Amino acid sequence: MKVLDLQCAHKHVFEGWFSSEADFQDQQGKGLVECPVCSNATIVKMLSAPRLNFGSGREAIQPSHEVESPEVATQSLQAAWTAVARLVVANTDDVGDQFAEEARKIHYGEAQERGIRGRASRTETESFIEEGIAVMPLALPDFLKRPLQ
Repeated sequence: MKVLDLQCAHKHVFEGWFSSEADFQDQQGKGLVECPVCSNATIVKMLSAPRLNFGSGREAIQPSHEVESPEVATQSLQAAWTAVARLVVANTDDVGDQFAEEARKIHYGEAQERGIRGRASRTETESFIEEGIAVMPLALPDFLKRPLQ
């Protein structure tokens, strides 16, 4: 299994796991490799340090990261954002364009209270705030909106 450090055109860095270099090239050529943050399909392979194992009883030798580099900090933030987005998707119902109607029904006790997500215009969102309906704009990455392969 090859673990590659990849980067999209928007400088988001992420890992990709492939059975071989040829598998990576094949998937990239078919447009199957895309950024998990922004769904950009313009991907380049980054340089990465190998992880060395010297058998049982010895610990793997890995680079020391006493001070977190900006790249590592960015990766940590991206991973945290992805984790939050996954939690939102896992714990809410997607009501799509019916969000405004459904949010009002829930707020006024006309529908069962539950977490929902969907699309609302800026005007609708402003009217929610005026009515005291708690909403939070949240842009979900496209890869969470479809099943993983």
